[in-house]
Amino acid sequence: MITHRSFAQGWWIGVVGLWTGIAAGNAAPLSLHPENPHYFLFRSRPTVLITCGEHYGAVLNLDFDYKRYLRELQRCGFNLTRTFSGAYVEPSGAFRIEKNTLAPRPGRFICPWARSKEPGYAGGGNKFDLDRWDEAYFRRLRDFMRTAAECGVVVEMNLFCPFYSESQWRLSPMNARNNVNGVGHVARTNVYTLDRNGGLLKYQEALVRKIVTELAPFDNVYYEICNEPYFGGVTLEWQYHIAEVIARTEERLGVRHLISRNVANGHRKIKHPHRLVSIFNFHYAYPPMAVTENYHLNRVIGDNETGFQGTNNAPYRIEGWHFILAGGGLFNHLDYSFTVGHESGDFQYPSTQPGGGNALLRQQIGALHRFMKRLDFISMRPIRDLWANPLPQGFLGHALGRTGRQYAFYISRERKKLIAPEFGAANEKKTVRLQLALQLGPGRYEVRWFDPLRCRWMDSVIVESDGRNAVQVRTPRFLNDIAAVIERVKR
Repeated sequence: MITHRSFAQGWWIGVVGLWTGIAAGNAAPLSLHPENPHYFLFRSRPTVLITCGEHYGAVLNLDFDYKRYLRELQRCGFNLTRTFSGAYVEPSGAFRIEKNTLAPRPGRFICPWARSKEPGYAGGGNKFDLDRWDEAYFRRLRDFMRTAAECGVVVEMNLFCPFYSESQWRLSPMNARNNVNGVGHVARTNVYTLDRNGGLLKYQEALVRKIVTELAPFDNVYYEICNEPYFGGVTLEWQYHIAEVIARTEERLGVRHLISRNVANGHRKIKHPHRLVSIFNFHYAYPPMAVTENYHLNRVIGDNETGFQGTNNAPYRIEGWHFILAGGGLFNHLDYSFTVGHESGDFQYPSTQPGGGNALLRQQIGALHRFMKRLDFISMRPIRDLWANPLPQGFLGHALGRTGRQYAFYISRERKKLIAPEFGAANEKKTVRLQLALQLGPGRYEVRWFDPLRCRWMDSVIVESDGRNAVQVRTPRFLNDIAAVIERVKR
């Protein structure tokens, strides 16, 4: 039997070679921007991470063509994807997801641990040997990372995920029924604890060290400790322990990547942030209270999963625009149109799907990314008092600004007031114009309007501000949402 210790000696030689071949010309790894740590610095450029990504099975599902998928993200102007390590896998039909990439066909699941010679894995094939690595998996992982790097895509490597029900725990290589190591005779709610894990902790630590070492050369990765750890008995102490394992491993390697903690669905005020965590991610973060409650922490606040608002585009578009314009630095829409055989995102999913995604929505989220690139967002901060008067009832707005220089804002109907469908002559009668009172610094400004639905710039207007009295402007007609950039111009 080859132990983890002997493996460490063997694959270190390979890592040195990989580092020389890949990273010699690369910039430093993704980091927090030194001037404004609510955003990123990536390849020497201020960066927000924005994407519409597949359901996290790009590496562990052997049938998924990740090269085609990553090229589609690049074509759309996106720069982020999430992927799960393989410590967690789902059965077909989980969460009513059709053609779920996290649910490979029998025999098409690959994970960091090698198969043994003993039959009996619940998902088909032989059981796993947690003392041995599957080098085919790591070749696939490295190639995935190389392709993502070439496409300018940052990878959130999600190391672990709780077991929401027995159906997922039944398929896990850590379940004692699925491995030959005599470990994992525990309830699914005890797997991610420090004291009730049935001998699994040392294997979890070894997995983290292995993945972190393999990915050390790449500048386009950060590590999320655990997806949705607020389910399935995952303890905070265990999460912080894993963060320490990541940090100690990287210290020996002489590299540092960012670490993310998935905090909550919706929002939660973080009271005691861990020193090693640089990204705080939330799911379904509308309205973006997760940003406003935690902005003072001076770290990136992200919304890295959407869903459960039907299959129409509007709820996910407005979630992304509000979150980013509130001061968030990361947004990932979970796009179910990316599946095996549809890696360009053209799968026509049923209406029972727990979320949405399609080419038009990707265009709209891509427009958000381009909108942000237009801004000097590193110099901007959330502005709570841009509107001298409250917005009309039923509307929600968020704004960024650098007083006297540049402002950007986004206004939408509240979710319960959204009008659907969004295209069609009948809805033209439902469009509105809002009268806004803007509190600007003294100067002359151009207000340029943007239509997030049709992804196009609209008319602009020049206004004058004395810095004391509110400037009156009227929006163009819009159905559900409108955005604007306000820039100071010479007289």
